[in-house]
Amino acid sequence: MTKKAAKKIRYTVVGAGHGGKAMAAHLAIMGFEVVLYNRNPDHISAIQRRGGIDLEPEDRGPQGFGKLKLATSDMGAALKNADVIMVVLPSSAHVDIATAAAPHLKDGQIVVLNPGRTCGALEFYQTMRAHGCTADVTIAEAETLIYASRSDGPAQARIFRIKEAVPLAAFPATRTQSVLDALEGAYPQFIDGVNVLHTGLNNMGAIFHPALTVLNAGRIESTHGDYEFYIEGVTPSVARVLEVLDRERVTVASALGIRARTAMEWLQQAYNSTGADLLEAIHNQQGYHGIKAPSTVNHRYVTEDVPMSLVPIASFGTRYGVSVRGMDAMIRMASFMHRTDYWHRGRTLDKLNLGQMSVSELTHFVSEGPEN
Repeated sequence: MTKKAAKKIRYTVVGAGHGGKAMAAHLAIMGFEVVLYNRNPDHISAIQRRGGIDLEPEDRGPQGFGKLKLATSDMGAALKNADVIMVVLPSSAHVDIATAAAPHLKDGQIVVLNPGRTCGALEFYQTMRAHGCTADVTIAEAETLIYASRSDGPAQARIFRIKEAVPLAAFPATRTQSVLDALEGAYPQFIDGVNVLHTGLNNMGAIFHPALTVLNAGRIESTHGDYEFYIEGVTPSVARVLEVLDRERVTVASALGIRARTAMEWLQQAYNSTGADLLEAIHNQQGYHGIKAPSTVNHRYVTEDVPMSLVPIASFGTRYGVSVRGMDAMIRMASFMHRTDYWHRGRTLDKLNLGQMSVSELTHFVSEGPEN
């Protein structure tokens, strides 16, 4: 796809939080036609009055006024003319968005989950089909959100950094290149993520976020998060638990024929941070210094990352004969803390209609899609 053709891509951004506002403004500043959707009209009223979003100055980030085509709480209006639909919401909202979008999706549209966490694209596909959508829509997921950003006000956002390389995979994987081609004019940073099993099992937030929150629950509640999350919160004992969880994730991936990056490899690739062990590598990551802990344990690091990340990875392990006792313990402790059952609420293979598939059948499914 030429850059001239790419400029004609019409984007709809679903979600007007930190990432969604930043993405909508940035796309508009780059010259794309952008529609912003948020289900709560009050949340976008200031954007509607302004006609767009101010991207505030930041040393390494883009800036300017992003004029939007439309800001709306009407899903039908939001999707009507979209070529690419960028969902920028916590993964716990994917089912609701797929349900609301199902009647309005059309042949040829691309939905990108930013990010999908683990099995996000598969859950979105199953949900839209369950709600009667028969359109030929391509669902894709990014391994992580491309922006480090913040919402500075009702119609303001700030981008601190744009990641240099973000793996992305489509479902089925045979469509990944066409998605990358469509996005290239705006996001050349997206690269081939192989398939949605690769992007989902390289989900590092599944390892770091829940464990650091659960194991530091007492400190979070007593200080309201007034300590350095990754530095003071990662003690030798906590780091050893992280290493166990990471080994389980890598072993689950191996059982599916995937060579997943270890946490140590990820820290080196993403931040050039090394060490003798995970404790040292985390403490050597200068970007972690100064980051405070969540102010409460009722935070997306648990409410999102446990059911949408840990549960599906552990579910793969249980199905394919890998011991996931560490993950199971973390899921159960989080469930006790929040008086809920994250195993029941989470993305299990049975919920995704994958429970009876062999490894080869699963690999074929994510690569080629469902049989017609």
